[in-house]
Amino acid sequence: MSSQTPSPRPVPASSEGEPRKPRVAVVFGGRSSEHAISVVTAGAVLRAIDREKYDVLPIGITSDGRWALTADEPERMAIANRELPTVAGLAESVEGSVVLPVDPGNREVVYSEPGSVPKALGDVDVVFPMLHGPYGEDGTLQGLLELSGVPYVGAGVLASAVGMDKEYMKRVFVSFGLPVGPYEVIRPREWEKDPAAARRRIVDFAGEHGWPLFVKPSRAGSSIGITKVDDAAGLDAAIEEARAHDPKVIVEALLRGREIECGVLEFEDGPRASVPAEIPPVSAHDFYDFEAKYIDSADGVVPAPLTEEETRRVQELAVRAFDAVSCEGLVRADFFLLENGEFVINEVNTMPGFTPISMYPRMWQESGVGYPELVDRLIQAALRRSTGLR
Repeated sequence: MSSQTPSPRPVPASSEGEPRKPRVAVVFGGRSSEHAISVVTAGAVLRAIDREKYDVLPIGITSDGRWALTADEPERMAIANRELPTVAGLAESVEGSVVLPVDPGNREVVYSEPGSVPKALGDVDVVFPMLHGPYGEDGTLQGLLELSGVPYVGAGVLASAVGMDKEYMKRVFVSFGLPVGPYEVIRPREWEKDPAAARRRIVDFAGEHGWPLFVKPSRAGSSIGITKVDDAAGLDAAIEEARAHDPKVIVEALLRGREIECGVLEFEDGPRASVPAEIPPVSAHDFYDFEAKYIDSADGVVPAPLTEEETRRVQELAVRAFDAVSCEGLVRADFFLLENGEFVINEVNTMPGFTPISMYPRMWQESGVGYPELVDRLIQAALRRSTGLR
């Protein structure tokens, strides 16, 4: 990121000659297993955006990858009666599609349907990408937006890719002197060619660090595809469950301690950390899994009951993690506070859950930045930032 903040791009005048409001395209859904959570998150952002200040264009990406123009109806984008929303249920047409420009000199979005003349939807000044998981949060969408010359909220291509891949994220953390827990990686070719050798390696890892182990897709989020494994007998099924979401699997040792989260937000003078939060043990679940997070809405404690020194330390580590991964805009950093008093970083999330009850907005609410202001700060930061190498 440049040390000098670029000036905001001038907003073109409206047809009446008055400066028009910046147009924000909220892009959500996507092809990953986190499709529904992305829809829920985007609904909350759509409710919060100041319509007096911005024009809004909701664009949903269906689970098969089609870009669809959707209704601007945030109330339809929530989990209702344990049913998860989808972009297909919100799209204005089952056949129409939205096309972003790939010419940096043209930011006009076009909507087309078979047999009809394409319809211009106007310029987009900034994209708020609310996608979670692969094909959106992992640098792929960010690369498309860089090619298009459209500013966007959040991390750039490299930071998004590193923040999505748990293995390389940990490697970056280690290179910057951040403490991480023990882990092993099972690569696709290894499991396909010699699963017995991979299995022996993981069993040896358990012999060194103890059971249970956590088997995870390396590039997924929202605790999808994670299995807590208590012994070698459950290992193969857990690996196959993780591989259903990502062919690369990461296996982590159990860290005994408290789960602490901390938000980082980019201000004009640099990144700052929020008050931390704690995720208490979830009695109805084996660990903090998808059901606990989103269906049963397991609650966190904000602020976390930490000492002043512990709070200062985790805030410092969160900002260091933000800088290590070269993040921009926002990050949620997740830690374990071990029984010996040391913090170990588990991961960062470059586009964390963003509903008003999600931990990231709650931490900033407690830090003095309300939800609408948080959304506005992120949009303004993106408008100040030019696209290009970061």
